[in-house]
Amino acid sequence: MMKIGITGQNGFIGNHLFTTLSLDDTIELIHFERHFFEQEDVLQTFVSHCDVIVHLAAMNRHENPQVIYDTNVSLVSKLISACEKTNSTPHIIFSSSSQELQDNLYGQSKKEGKALLEKWALHSKGKITSLTIPNVFGPFGKPNYNSFIATFCYKLTHNEVPEVHVDSNVNLIYINELVATCIAVIKGTIDTIEFNTSCFDYVVPHTSSNKVSHILNLLITFKEDYLMKGIFPSLEDPFEKALFNTFRCYIPENHFPVRFQKHTDPRGSFVEIARTNTSGQFSFSTTVPGITRGNHFHTRKAERFAVISGKALIQLRKIGTNKVIDYYLDGEHPAYVDMPIWYTHNIKNIGDTELVTLFWINEPYNPEDADTYFETV
Repeated sequence: MMKIGITGQNGFIGNHLFTTLSLDDTIELIHFERHFFEQEDVLQTFVSHCDVIVHLAAMNRHENPQVIYDTNVSLVSKLISACEKTNSTPHIIFSSSSQELQDNLYGQSKKEGKALLEKWALHSKGKITSLTIPNVFGPFGKPNYNSFIATFCYKLTHNEVPEVHVDSNVNLIYINELVATCIAVIKGTIDTIEFNTSCFDYVVPHTSSNKVSHILNLLITFKEDYLMKGIFPSLEDPFEKALFNTFRCYIPENHFPVRFQKHTDPRGSFVEIARTNTSGQFSFSTTVPGITRGNHFHTRKAERFAVISGKALIQLRKIGTNKVIDYYLDGEHPAYVDMPIWYTHNIKNIGDTELVTLFWINEPYNPEDADTYFETV
């Protein structure tokens, strides 16, 4: 098994990379915590166990740019020192930035860190691959830190007003796409450029390019149609689908369950389950009392659970965390809960009658590419 460690594994990119790699049974993940950098012996143990180290730990923002530079260069120096003292020669994958070419201390810290790693690789017979990464967005990014998209999503879902300060065209990559690239580099299935013995470069291509104002307008549409009316947008365009899945993760958990509007007359009642501007698959299930269905998660699918008869407990838990979210639904008041990506979820019949649940998902089930991973809530 390939042994992989990720510095910064709890950060935005690191967490996504860690959780995705954890689904691969040919890989053993070596756990990392930020305090390892302050404990030489612990850091040395970490590097000595790794075949590959993805170095993502870095400071991106601080009121004093010099602190950013000093911190980032220091982290690289400590990593190199630990490798030298243990005679470890892992393949180090270094997350650089296009800002290497710009006149700012963050960019200079990346340029200097890369140079230090190159020197180490040449003298130690180790290997380094530098990834120049464009602007990254995706679920669970930190507002006002990781991405302007995270900031926009948070503000729109929390009744704040986002502002466009510079309406420039921005090159972007979705986090799932970046993770796929990182894994390809780890496994050697992508062509990198050798610029010196044991030193390689790869410029990660952006996958979309949009003006900031256009992105904000799309997010406003998501708020107006999906958040306020429950209408799923078109999910045919890869960028818009990625943006929608990003937007959904910022919706406060108390937004759900959402009650349907029930139309009743002497004939009975009528409820619209889902209105969409995209394709998908409808299905239903019946569940006997005491039985639980589900306990799985998706990394790209949008899914709705609608309880129309009986009593249910729907539970969600974000992968890698312990907090369980409970939603209680009763068919007397039909309601729905939408499943965010990277949240394992289930539904249990907690009543004494049969539970009837309707499901909508944006992709018909494909056993060759199910995007369904089983994990108990």
